[in-house]
Amino acid sequence: MTNKKKFTKVAASVLMTSIFAQPSFATLYPHVKGEIIIKYKGGIDKSSELSLKSVGAEIKKTVKLSYGNIHIARYDSNQKSLDSVLEALNDDPNVEYAEPNFIYKLIAPSKIVSLDNIFKSRKPLNYTPDDENFSSLWGLQNTGSNDPGGRPGVEGADINALKAWEITKGSKSVRIAVIDTGVDYRHPDLRENMWVNTAEKNGRPGVDDDGNGYVDDIHGYDFANNDGDPMDGNSHGTHCAGTIGASHDNLIGVAGVMADVEIVGVKFLTDSGSGSTETAIQSIDYATKMNVDIMSNSWGGGGYSQALKDAIQNAANAGIVFTAAAGNSTDNNDITASYPANYRVDNIISVASHTAQDKLSNFSSYGKSTVHIAAPGENILSTIPGNSYSSYSGTSMATPHVSGGIGLLLSVEGRLSFKDLKERLMETAVSGSAYSGKIMSGGRMDVYNLLTNNRPVLSEPDANSWLRRDIVRGWETSHPYGNNQTMTRTFRQPGAKFMRILVNRYQFETGYDFLEISDKNGEVVEQLTGSGSSYRTLHVKGDSVTVTFKSDYSVVDWGFYIDEIQYQ
Repeated sequence: MTNKKKFTKVAASVLMTSIFAQPSFATLYPHVKGEIIIKYKGGIDKSSELSLKSVGAEIKKTVKLSYGNIHIARYDSNQKSLDSVLEALNDDPNVEYAEPNFIYKLIAPSKIVSLDNIFKSRKPLNYTPDDENFSSLWGLQNTGSNDPGGRPGVEGADINALKAWEITKGSKSVRIAVIDTGVDYRHPDLRENMWVNTAEKNGRPGVDDDGNGYVDDIHGYDFANNDGDPMDGNSHGTHCAGTIGASHDNLIGVAGVMADVEIVGVKFLTDSGSGSTETAIQSIDYATKMNVDIMSNSWGGGGYSQALKDAIQNAANAGIVFTAAAGNSTDNNDITASYPANYRVDNIISVASHTAQDKLSNFSSYGKSTVHIAAPGENILSTIPGNSYSSYSGTSMATPHVSGGIGLLLSVEGRLSFKDLKERLMETAVSGSAYSGKIMSGGRMDVYNLLTNNRPVLSEPDANSWLRRDIVRGWETSHPYGNNQTMTRTFRQPGAKFMRILVNRYQFETGYDFLEISDKNGEVVEQLTGSGSSYRTLHVKGDSVTVTFKSDYSVVDWGFYIDEIQYQ
């Protein structure tokens, strides 16, 4: 019997495989019904016209981009399947690619904390900017008692903003595009840091006064409605913008990571929170033309899109950083790709969320090979439309912390190569067991370290000093294992500073059955799924390591066999 659940996961796990090689995967992701995106190698010739006609498709729109054109074609989805249309068009030798017009959505806040709770929990700090609710911004300064959710936190588990601000609070020379649901550019905590296109502001309404191809784009552009007014009718984009650059010392509201910055509002997600590949590409191309330094992206969805990747690559060619939320699905992005965060483009920095308790948020996606850094993302107070404030949670909230932190660095040192920037961002992170094995950097962002290039000395095991101990009779599942099975065993080595497991063999249902490696505090540092042999797990600190096996309700496989622990 076919396991539909397993097929879906396997399909989603394809990271870099072209969707055109396996078009059936396209139907797994939401897309604009009856629309496809086509890029031709040259112009549309007679054979291309015939291939369009053969599937009952026709070009409805040509989108002119700074690096070439793409075409939006329509076909009768009641008469033709998406897969058959894609297959026919991709057989045309003049077609570079044809793909669905995927639908993307804001990475929705996982929780909203009421303002009453926030303000009742406010406690005065020894030093803060003169902003009414700064003391609730644990992501900037974590006192251990200022999580708006009311839970005790870990003092200092923040981005170290106050020390960073002794070096710089930002600069109006740094321009950051918030590509999202728009930005409330009239908000009293944002208006001083909004980018202003003076030619359009002082020009004639309805006229492209600066000749950039966009009419009345005073503070940015709205590609969802194709006009020059990127006003936010949702709240998500405004919340992200406030974390980046809410004004300091104006006696109201909150403070952003940057006191000084130019924020460009780029709206492609509608007020209901969704948008398409077409409008996402237009938004990225617009921000590239406006020569922003950073694009902050708290949205995702869809399958692999060459069109979207090309737009991000064009931004990379212009030297622009592209921060992207890792996602709120709790998935391992190494296995199940999350786009745009998972594209292998040099300018992308993928961001996970951590809590005021210095833990990876339970909703956060992660990936030791695909997610670069963690940042505050749970119970984050920021601006929302209508001169208001609210607290949201999500990797959407973590991403603007990183965008703002990088903005502070650029305000001092200017643009860096992507290689140097990523290395510096990750090497200056504060490590912790909660992030080890789940994040490339193994830690959370520290902006003061980033600015000073202070790279904490990590207490790590010596690669050449591992000792071995056989596990008598080994530890293993039955072969095959059973459904809904859980097995746990703790291995101890008195006096050990570090421990890890050598898994002789494992073979599980990919994405559903796991072997978890946990430290003495119960923190899961690694999950194994799929198959492998002679695998050395990530290490844990201390004299004990716990291994847990979990299977779900369907599809069983061979299982695992462990016969050795390693320690030093």
